[in-house]
Amino acid sequence: EIMSQADAQKFPFIGSAALFSLFCAFKFLDPEWVNFVISFYFTAAGALAVGQTVHPIIAPVVERYVKWSYKKKIEFSWESKVVTMVIGESPFKETLEISITGILSTAISLFVGYQYFTTKHWTLNNILGISFILQGISMFSIGSFKIAAILLVGLFFYDVFWVFGTPVMVTVAKKLDGPIKLLFPRSLERNEDGKLELSLLGLGDIVIPGFLISFMLRFDAVRARVPTAYNPMNSSFPKPYFHTILFSYAVGLATTLVMMTKFNAAQPALLYLVPACLGSVLICGAVRGELAEV
Repeated sequence: EIMSQADAQKFPFIGSAALFSLFCAFKFLDPEWVNFVISFYFTAAGALAVGQTVHPIIAPVVERYVKWSYKKKIEFSWESKVVTMVIGESPFKETLEISITGILSTAISLFVGYQYFTTKHWTLNNILGISFILQGISMFSIGSFKIAAILLVGLFFYDVFWVFGTPVMVTVAKKLDGPIKLLFPRSLERNEDGKLELSLLGLGDIVIPGFLISFMLRFDAVRARVPTAYNPMNSSFPKPYFHTILFSYAVGLATTLVMMTKFNAAQPALLYLVPACLGSVLICGAVRGELAEV
């Protein structure tokens, strides 16, 4: 799905409404109940993301080493007034394909989801989170650099306001117990409660710049006239914009971690990532004399 300019303009406001709603939920409702509902929802969604992520990874292995195969397509339809109202057509028709690869990927996703929900281990949290990141970047894309700039600048102010201007972002991030952030141990030593001290990085701090990074890879592929743009990583072609923004993102992320350590306080990662990503693309375009094309 391609993000439009209107979507990019609305994104910070939608994100603000969702964030403040979570803050109010934790403040006025039972935090344990709120955490259970949200954790269950995101664990289930994360398990689906894990299945979608591992499916193409294990498919070549299954095809090579499993001597027998099983594939079956099941077609079903559902007709009701609710279906007509929601998707605009009735009956709703869908085809479900069952295969060995699908069964294995489903089993893996259910195992990871169950283990995370029962243990809340940080490594399992990161597996679910990384799957969210990969699926989010692969499912959504931006149509132009202008749209990316609108999105990132809007979320730049969103991040700065909610982190520095209010306690909302930090409160929600600390209280919300779900795979919507990546967790990293600060040290291998446990505290008095026997728990590891963990630093966190929101998934949005990876996914949002990831939209622009993937767009610049496609831009490099188009400029190089790669015949198979569907999977350009399999083709060898110059990637000046992709390499530049990827390096700049790493620098911005490192700067965020340094500032967190120096001030021992939460930092809005997009404060450093947005200028790094947008600035690197503009500088690269100016140096190459291609700024108008970007």
